[in-house]
Amino acid sequence: MSDETAPKLSPVEGHKEEGRYLRGTLAEEIADPTLDHLSDANKSLIKFHGSYEQEDRDARKTRGKTGVGKAYMFMIRLKLPGGKLTADQYLAMDHIAGQYANGTLRITTRQSFQFHGVLKGNLKATIAAINTSLVTTLGGCGDVNRNVLTCPAPLPDPTRAQMMRDCEAVAAHLAPKAGKQAYHEIWLNGEPVKFGDDAGAEEPIYGKTYLPRKFKVAFSLPHDNCTDILAQCLGFQAISEKGNLIGYNLFAGGGQGQTNSNPDTYPLLAQPVGFIDPSEVLAASEGTIKLFRDHGDRTNRKRARLKYVMKDWGLEKFREVFYRDYFPHPARSVREVAITGLDLHHGWQSMGGGKFFLGLSVENGRIKDESHLRLRSGLRAIVAKYKCEVRLTTQQDIMLCGLSMDERAGVDSMLSEYGVPRPETLSQVQRLSMACPAVPTCPLALTESERALPALVDQLEVALKEVGLADEPISVRMTGCPNGCARPYQSEVGIVGRGGTKYTLYIGGDSYGRRLNTEIQDSVPFDQLVPKLSKVFAAFATERTKGELFGDYCTRIGMPKLKELIGAPA
Repeated sequence: MSDETAPKLSPVEGHKEEGRYLRGTLAEEIADPTLDHLSDANKSLIKFHGSYEQEDRDARKTRGKTGVGKAYMFMIRLKLPGGKLTADQYLAMDHIAGQYANGTLRITTRQSFQFHGVLKGNLKATIAAINTSLVTTLGGCGDVNRNVLTCPAPLPDPTRAQMMRDCEAVAAHLAPKAGKQAYHEIWLNGEPVKFGDDAGAEEPIYGKTYLPRKFKVAFSLPHDNCTDILAQCLGFQAISEKGNLIGYNLFAGGGQGQTNSNPDTYPLLAQPVGFIDPSEVLAASEGTIKLFRDHGDRTNRKRARLKYVMKDWGLEKFREVFYRDYFPHPARSVREVAITGLDLHHGWQSMGGGKFFLGLSVENGRIKDESHLRLRSGLRAIVAKYKCEVRLTTQQDIMLCGLSMDERAGVDSMLSEYGVPRPETLSQVQRLSMACPAVPTCPLALTESERALPALVDQLEVALKEVGLADEPISVRMTGCPNGCARPYQSEVGIVGRGGTKYTLYIGGDSYGRRLNTEIQDSVPFDQLVPKLSKVFAAFATERTKGELFGDYCTRIGMPKLKELIGAPA
């Protein structure tokens, strides 16, 4: 193919190609006190280092004044395989949030922490402080493998324990190698490394231009799909016999994001590829990521995800290419095992050996002090006193682990002292709700999400109680744009930002992540969301079959009936 007919690569591909293994001129721009933001190329590269350049969108109302420009700031995201932190690491992150960020910690839907509101002049000090605690941000964002997920619950289960070990092994195996050297040079004052012309050899898995876009991996259990395995680029579903892991069902090609008014983009569920032996986990992860590296779309970032390779090829061709070119082990049929549950892991639970963990619900994942609810101060005090390990969940919640029976009463007392509610005192809809940060930090947000969801949940609690559904487990997920960071397209109720104060309403997903929902009405004003949903709740309360879940009911009665109920155009 000649240069004239070759597809034009996206600008980000040029940034990576010329970026000298993620260096670019980041060091120079970070050190320049006259700059409050980065060039386009370095704005692309800093994502690989775990940071996004953002703007305080609340400050836009003052931008029209003379001499007032954009209020630039940065988000920094940790790389925490399995969501694990020691007590000292948690306390260090809490301190960093107060010293350099906006005084809050944000739990992500991928078992990590984000810091918001970091100024450019504090970037280096913040990332250095994070690394001093033996936590990294490298690969928290960017066109590489992102944070690897697994069930964080430290239950006395050998399969879960092996999943955590495999999760950590995959994260280490897929971490950038040359990029790590650049990371140390820029943020940790490491010695510069001289590279030869053979660029590809320095990143044995990724190559010089890394991946077409991000790549997401998760481990899951059939009876506890708390990591939403079918939303992932690559999923490992653990198969056990007599309590011991015998292998994994391999899934590939899931993903959430889409683009408004672009019918060539859409959410997809991961497809079953095959069954692998536990010893083949690293080979399967490397093979899948190399397939994506070689065949993903580098011309159009809106379709530059593995899910579109799967969709365009079809499952059979995907399997053929994977086993022929990328996975040097026998092809084995998937074990037919259904997904049957999702555990939030709330409350006190035994870890075995006389130790316990406590799972706490964190509204929207935001750890902060606000009025009588002093969550940040309370967690800091508990972790400092009891030195408990901390684990984060994909539902934006937190676990305090390794506590003795004698310590339980003290923890409960401190929760009351700081106004932190126990999960059993919260409504089901609050415990099962999630939101992305959206405005004011995310540049892609079209509407509010994190700041809007609490009021929406309050209204939903009233509506559900009125029809006798207060204890019904109905999952509600909200995002400020169609990129779907809170995985709204799999929830029973998905609310996706459309613009201004309007949202696209989706209904009919599944509490366990087995099914996508369906758009029921576009451009619904915020104040009409609950009135419309209330009509469906009322019908569900009177027409459901025994044990039927809300999403299953919506699927059974179909879109025409649902549209009729809420008054949506047919």
